[in-house]
Amino acid sequence: VCYNAPLAHSVPPVSSVMFLEAIMLKYPCLVLDHDDTVVQSESTVNYPAFLKALDALRPGQTISLEDFSLWTFREGFSGMCTRHFHFTEEEFHTQFEIWLDYVMSHTPPCFPDMAGILHRQKQAGGLICVVSHSARENILRDYQTHFGLRPDCIYGWELGPEKRKPAPYPLDQIMKAYSLSPTELLVVDDMKSGFDMAKTRNVPFAWAGWGRPEIPEISAFMKRYCDFSFATPTELEQFLF
Repeated sequence: VCYNAPLAHSVPPVSSVMFLEAIMLKYPCLVLDHDDTVVQSESTVNYPAFLKALDALRPGQTISLEDFSLWTFREGFSGMCTRHFHFTEEEFHTQFEIWLDYVMSHTPPCFPDMAGILHRQKQAGGLICVVSHSARENILRDYQTHFGLRPDCIYGWELGPEKRKPAPYPLDQIMKAYSLSPTELLVVDDMKSGFDMAKTRNVPFAWAGWGRPEIPEISAFMKRYCDFSFATPTELEQFLF
């Protein structure tokens, strides 16, 4: 979402000067996931919020943090809710409201070393686009709280299932709006949904390995199939700049 625009997929106009400045960047546009890529939110926010939703919608049922990570990796969040908990459309809406209320009152910690990447990208005239399953409100809050800046555009949960990742819609819109080719973008994500989205459009993909280093199944898949894999944000920063 752009900050002076009403629609979740709007993007602001970009001057030619900006692109001239960004031409020296390895990737003029960073397409960043949010949860467990920029902020450490699964264990601190998303998992506890989902337990609250289960208490309300499926009393007596629970899920471990490890299964929450694995099932969302294998099936995506919506797939996990449908397959394992049989959520209806109305229950998805209730779950989202419970999650949003929780996340807006619990700010997750950031990965501190991400600050250098974000500020260097912006100072060099590059773009920061967020493609996430989080909501616009909490993404804006987290960026302002931790980094004192705003992304150039956000494509979040509000897009709906047809347009949110792993659908390629966000990448299509970014490339069209900023006149970029796939090789001028780098998707950075800790989960398979970002990988699948990137591969659909032949956009390079970097695994944010610092988000989930302790889960062997996720690490093995991502290290095998991703274009790049980084254990820390510092490694990514060294690669980019």
